[in-house]
Amino acid sequence: MRQVQVAGERPYEVLIGAGAQTRLGLVLEGTAKAVVVHAPPLAAAAGAAVETLQTAGIAAEAIVVPDGEAAKTAEVAAGAWEEFGRLGLTRTDAVVGLGGGAVTDLAGFLAATWARGVRVVQVPTSLLGMVDAAVGGKTGINTSAGKNLVGAFHPPAAVLADTDALAGLPDAEFRSGLAEVVKCGFIADPEILRLLTEDPTGRRDTEELIARAVQVKADAVGQDLRDTGVREFLNYGHTLGHAIERIEDFGRRHGEAVAVGMVFAAELAGQAGLLTPDEVERHRTLIDAMGLPVRCAGDWAALQAIMRVDKKARGATLRFVVLDGIGNPTILTDPDQAWLDAAWAAVTGGTA
Repeated sequence: MRQVQVAGERPYEVLIGAGAQTRLGLVLEGTAKAVVVHAPPLAAAAGAAVETLQTAGIAAEAIVVPDGEAAKTAEVAAGAWEEFGRLGLTRTDAVVGLGGGAVTDLAGFLAATWARGVRVVQVPTSLLGMVDAAVGGKTGINTSAGKNLVGAFHPPAAVLADTDALAGLPDAEFRSGLAEVVKCGFIADPEILRLLTEDPTGRRDTEELIARAVQVKADAVGQDLRDTGVREFLNYGHTLGHAIERIEDFGRRHGEAVAVGMVFAAELAGQAGLLTPDEVERHRTLIDAMGLPVRCAGDWAALQAIMRVDKKARGATLRFVVLDGIGNPTILTDPDQAWLDAAWAAVTGGTA
């Protein structure tokens, strides 16, 4: 079992390995009551989590929420709050988020807002959740204005990344999670890039890749919980990625959108003279080898409008995380429109 410590005002551990979920009773030892939030496909896993908690002497019940991004709405949150009230959840009790990134985002938001903050333990069941959504304390729901624009910073009490859950994960979902892993390689850890170059499927070194990606995130979060400094670099590929998700009504997997976003960011950095042509091409070649998309079509004007309300924007000024060399992220503010158009043309394979 690998352990990654996340520092900060409220330090916590991320446990990574087979059987991690069985530690749920230990991390919530002494808690009177807990609610397990999960989507319908994980009813059996939620039942096992409830049983684990009850065996530890914790009164536990499960709450079902919609699957995927459909869970992250104000309506779903309001319904869950009503359930919390019915169950008598108090400030000394806890919420458990069991599922992919959307469910852990929602569970964290529910915990942050109920009784002005109760503990949350995240039990991610997807690769994306393990390396990104469940770690770092960002919680949120979506609105018609954009993704995760309503939320709170609420670090978990612990994260249990049980790699047994990945055995039945569809290949497309696994690849989507790998986008966040390779992102960590590009911004901070070249060993991740080496491992994925040797095995683009990520299956050979899954546990090490998860631990390395979590460590990159932990290092950033420990310094900058509220996303005002180095944590912003974790958004590499996300400015365009989130816009693609939004314009496609979340029909594309998150990692697939971010993969295109990273290629775009690399092309933009190339236009700005920050990356060499070889470094730009390395993005495209590796991401493509991993089975992730490197091209995208869409309404460029509409995408730019969405990017201007992204959380990283300042007023109407566009800000992009780019690389000034592999492993050296920086912020490119208000880039030249010609650079933006050229980078977009490169990911569409045509003209903007």
